[in-house]
Amino acid sequence: MEFIRTLFSISRAQKRIVSVIIDIAFIIIAFFGAIAAVLENVAVLFETQYWLFMLIVCPISIYVFARQGLYRAVLRHIELQALTAVAVGVLVSTLTVVVTAYISEVSLPSSVPIIYAAFAFIFVGGSRTLVRTVFSDEIKRDGEYVIIYGAGVSGRQLVTALSQSSEYRAMAFVDDDPTLHGTVIKGVNVHSPSIIRELVERYRVNKILLAMPGVSHYRRKQILLSLEPLAKQILTIPAMCDLVSGEKVYSDIKQIEIEDLLGRNAVTPRESLMAANIKGKNVMVTGAGGSIGSELCRQILNYNPKRLVLYELSEYGLYSIETELRTHADFLGIEVEILPMQGCVQKENRVLAVMESFKVQTVYHTAAYKHVPLVEQNVVEGVRNNIFGTFYSARAAIAAKVETFVLISTDKAVRPTNVMGATKRMAELTLQALSKGSHSTRFCMVRFGNVLGSSGSVVPLFRKQIANGGPVTVTHPEITRFFMTIPEAAQLVIQAGAMGQGGDVFVLDMGTPLKIVDLAYKMIHLSGLKVMDDKNPDGDIAVQFSGLRPGEKLFEELLIGENVSGTAHERIMTAHEVMLPWEVLEPILDDLELACYNFDHQTVRNILLKAPTGFNPSDGICDLMWIARMKDKETSSKVVDLASRIA
Repeated sequence: MEFIRTLFSISRAQKRIVSVIIDIAFIIIAFFGAIAAVLENVAVLFETQYWLFMLIVCPISIYVFARQGLYRAVLRHIELQALTAVAVGVLVSTLTVVVTAYISEVSLPSSVPIIYAAFAFIFVGGSRTLVRTVFSDEIKRDGEYVIIYGAGVSGRQLVTALSQSSEYRAMAFVDDDPTLHGTVIKGVNVHSPSIIRELVERYRVNKILLAMPGVSHYRRKQILLSLEPLAKQILTIPAMCDLVSGEKVYSDIKQIEIEDLLGRNAVTPRESLMAANIKGKNVMVTGAGGSIGSELCRQILNYNPKRLVLYELSEYGLYSIETELRTHADFLGIEVEILPMQGCVQKENRVLAVMESFKVQTVYHTAAYKHVPLVEQNVVEGVRNNIFGTFYSARAAIAAKVETFVLISTDKAVRPTNVMGATKRMAELTLQALSKGSHSTRFCMVRFGNVLGSSGSVVPLFRKQIANGGPVTVTHPEITRFFMTIPEAAQLVIQAGAMGQGGDVFVLDMGTPLKIVDLAYKMIHLSGLKVMDDKNPDGDIAVQFSGLRPGEKLFEELLIGENVSGTAHERIMTAHEVMLPWEVLEPILDDLELACYNFDHQTVRNILLKAPTGFNPSDGICDLMWIARMKDKETSSKVVDLASRIA
């Protein structure tokens, strides 16, 4: 084996010279071996005529092998197709033997060419297969033992890919198809999933590779749930679309994505709805650098807008999304004017100037503060950005004669227990009131729950905590949340916006809510680790409950009442909820603006409580500045009281 490793370490040119020399030796051995076998006499080895014979046969044979690309193939990666090149070369070499013997009138038994062909094919082709097998076996001995779930085309491709590296060694297939059980594919036995635990223990496997990129999300979820109790790390190959596009290959093994646990099949977007407000139009996205905003930009770019205006306060966020979109536009081969505009939605004159300058026709308003605890601690800025940022942007859209204005809302706007939810409900009420005015702008709102992978999502937090050895922190054992992938949410937002008539509140079908603690357990198990608790004190990762944060609810809702109707899209519903006429809402906004200007947190809270938002706070005022002022007042009061007593 050391000799083979040394041989593989020399340069490519040197390897080719060695291969040619060895093949010449094989041709000579095959020829004289064939004659000796027929004549049963080794004396032929000393006959000059046969050696002169080889001076013609060898160069022609090597030339044909070279033309067939045999010396360009890498031995350790050589495929069975290379044997075809060997067969063609041997056939030409055999014909050369026959023709040369005929022309030179050398006496050659008729069976010699046949035996020569067999020997030459075995020596030249067999040697290469042998080297490939020996090298592959050496690699396999170094690899980590794994089980592959799925013995279909993807599983077979994965075994082939793994055989070329020393990272993993496939010990067994498991597959749902009973007709494959007991068979051997690529040298690997296929078993029923029912004995996977036995296989894991037999081979001491710590990783299971899921090779089913084309399976439905529902079936994938079922498989993952069946594998979860094993507490082994589950890895998967890329999705079928990535494999087909060439962006990924079978060896690109990655961790299981949490969306696989949702068991939710994404609905193919309707092209007419996706393109209605985008194709050939000037589109603007506020908060373009955020999680939802950036995904909206990616989706919008696919439908060839005339202009795409990126409005973002964060310099880094704006730079990142602009760079990505320009690269993506070049990849798609489309010409779209991408305009990075830095600005704050609270500055109405800036928003208006941007809309008018670029003749914006469609606005997707995602700019908002969405992190519940941070808004609780920064109430005034939350109100200014979420309510007045939306109000000013909407008023600018009316002035700039924007055709469609879509607000991205949240499930936390329904019977809110926190300031963030109350501000988003006020933003909805503001757009509903403005939609009844005499103007051409069409307003609508799209309300949905958590998106996987967004800023502040529990998923990246859990993954980081697991990587650091725990503990994984969950606020409450009963807390549940709705989840949706960012791409699906963005597509549904665009489609809902195309269906709006004015003042509509659209609600996305989020599926079944998940318990956050169950999500934590699944992520731990699918990472190949065990939960540490009273029943299993020797586990790997502990789950700790930190308590509900200020303003946090146990359960989120998507509807205020039961008055909801379906739409032309199966995942989009319309909610029919309380609206305020502008003449009633305007004085509320005026009072709220004055309270924010004076940093009067108590008045801000009172206004939100009196407005028809359903605001029912679960905590007192948590604003950090308000708390500091209250402490100062309390200290001053104590000093005054002490001074009066002394006097």
